[in-house]
Amino acid sequence: MHNPLMSEDTKATVDALYAFGTEFRSVHDGIAIHCEKLRKSAGVIDAHNSGTTMRLVTGIAALLPSETVLTGDASLSRRPMAPLVDALIGLGAKANYLGERGCPPLKISGPIKGNRTEIKADVSSQFISSLLIACTQKNGDTDIVLNGKIRSGPYVEITLELLRAFGATVEQADQTYHIMGDQQLSKDTYSVPGDYSSAAFPLAAAAVTSGDVTVKNLDPESPQGDMAIVDILANFGASVTARGNSVSVSGSSSKLRGCELDVRNTPDLFPVVAVLGSVARGRTVIRGGESLRHKESDRIVTTTSFLRRMGADIDPTDDGCVISGGGRLHGAEIVTEGDHRIFMAGVVAGLAASSDTTIRDSESYAVSYPGFLRDMHQLGCWMKVTR
Repeated sequence: MHNPLMSEDTKATVDALYAFGTEFRSVHDGIAIHCEKLRKSAGVIDAHNSGTTMRLVTGIAALLPSETVLTGDASLSRRPMAPLVDALIGLGAKANYLGERGCPPLKISGPIKGNRTEIKADVSSQFISSLLIACTQKNGDTDIVLNGKIRSGPYVEITLELLRAFGATVEQADQTYHIMGDQQLSKDTYSVPGDYSSAAFPLAAAAVTSGDVTVKNLDPESPQGDMAIVDILANFGASVTARGNSVSVSGSSSKLRGCELDVRNTPDLFPVVAVLGSVARGRTVIRGGESLRHKESDRIVTTTSFLRRMGADIDPTDDGCVISGGGRLHGAEIVTEGDHRIFMAGVVAGLAASSDTTIRDSESYAVSYPGFLRDMHQLGCWMKVTR
């Protein structure tokens, strides 16, 4: 695998897979990965702050006849797991919650053997991705029936694209996925494309200042839902140029205008899009973000709270916010609640503020974008880090 991101989230996933018998070896520009056979984990699997790790690894753990205990930090212990766990129980898994019912930590064992299960599709795409991956490795074919409209659907498309790239057979008809069991997945090389979710922050930084930023290694054919940031920035009035695998943004806050957006499929963009709406002239309405209540923080609350402290005219709604923009933000103290996307959105907002902004946080950005401070500094953002 070439160009892997080694963030806190991906490290948590690597550690979990290593515990299950996966071998990792450093090679030029990446890592080599091999797993001959899954084995019982010798200890507790700690997903730390990574909801993705927790959800995907739960499906892997359900393939084994032995018990696996999965845990995480305080934030992760509040995030929902019940739809995935119920679906795995429908395939024959056994599970017990060790804390609050429906949330981590939990104990789970398999092996899953059933040929049909159902899953609520409108809570998290990660539940569906976990089932899709696990069912390629279980004994016998499986039908996964989706109840409701998929939440953050593009992430499921990423999972399907990767499975097929590694040789998996997955069929889809209406609300059902049919997955062949006992599949042997392999690929000699795979290059990880750039992440539009992370790219959104430096691109938005250019839009709220008089900056000019180009981000490379962004696949224009990627199923990533957060590629929508390109169109969102253009809708706000920023100057956007997409050419090949590069996206360039230039502009100033005086040219931005409010717009209406639905983030059902792109909830990770909500904090930085709310910053854009606070700087833009006119009214911005963001809707479709019910799942934001169950991220690393309640992102509707944390986002609207820090922007209000910076002088934005912003009101939270059940699924997003309404912003009357155009006023100049001022500096404030931002409390991130340990949420990496709130930290990075706060930095972007600080660039548009009339005075200094202080962010109280212990490097949460490293969860998904460990090079964030370095990249922003190289782009001209002045920051003083105090530890």
